[in-house]
Amino acid sequence: MNLAQAQEFPQKPVKIIVPQTPGGASDALARIIAQRLTEKWQQPVVIENRAGAGGNVGMEFVALAPADGYTLLMSYVGSHAINASLYKKLPFDPERDFAPVATLATLPFVLVTAPDANFKTVQELVDLAKQRPLTFGSAGNGSVNNLLGVMFNASAGTKLEHIPYKGAAPAMQDLMSGQINLVFTSLPSVAGSIKSGTLRPIAVTSAARSSNFPNIPTIAEAGYKDFDVSPWFGLFAPAKTPAAVIRKINRDIEEALKSKDIIEKFNAQGADPYITQPSEFASILRKDIVKWREVVKVSGAQID
Repeated sequence: MNLAQAQEFPQKPVKIIVPQTPGGASDALARIIAQRLTEKWQQPVVIENRAGAGGNVGMEFVALAPADGYTLLMSYVGSHAINASLYKKLPFDPERDFAPVATLATLPFVLVTAPDANFKTVQELVDLAKQRPLTFGSAGNGSVNNLLGVMFNASAGTKLEHIPYKGAAPAMQDLMSGQINLVFTSLPSVAGSIKSGTLRPIAVTSAARSSNFPNIPTIAEAGYKDFDVSPWFGLFAPAKTPAAVIRKINRDIEEALKSKDIIEKFNAQGADPYITQPSEFASILRKDIVKWREVVKVSGAQID
């Protein structure tokens, strides 16, 4: 494909594979950007959900797709950076088999508890955790929710006990019924519960406060200055996709992310638009694979 052909891209429908079920953050953000690209390109940009194996099913599908820009992957730090250490064997290499195209957004996680819990701040939580056992639930071994608890224990010197569930929903149910004490979860997934008062937010995991919930402090503010986790979401293409095509998609996404209506739609999901160049995205991924490898090692989580 020469430069002229790349500038005319796309000349047929483009497919974005979301390796998670409909309704989650990846799916919601992918649908917002797909609609804008459909308008920009005058070609349908179609979302296809291929969930399974922590995102690996959809990722493998894209890794094996033609490297022409017409099949893209909506990925995030969990499936693309963490799975490399979590799964003993992957049918693809998260760096070698994919070309980073563009980051879309970052999305903070939040530490929540039941509204009647006898602690309201990170420091009160830490003090209580050093007096008696406390538990935190997650969507399963090796999930972002699990690994955030591992990072918190390492930072705060606590020994919160991990209770894995088969998904985030049952963990949240047990949290609200008092079976467990805490859950680290994506901010958008509990925004309504925080606003209604059915969940109490303790702190967000990002370095800065969320622009959508500015009253929730950060974990870093409690004295754990290096605590900064705000998972990214972005698009990848199969390896060997022409660089000119990747640059065009990146430019068009950057234009979209700067528009007022896309910013508002992302913010409504609790996400902040995140613009990078493909080379920057590749560097971010490389660093995150190393960072999360250490956390997975400490957690002891492993999936065959």
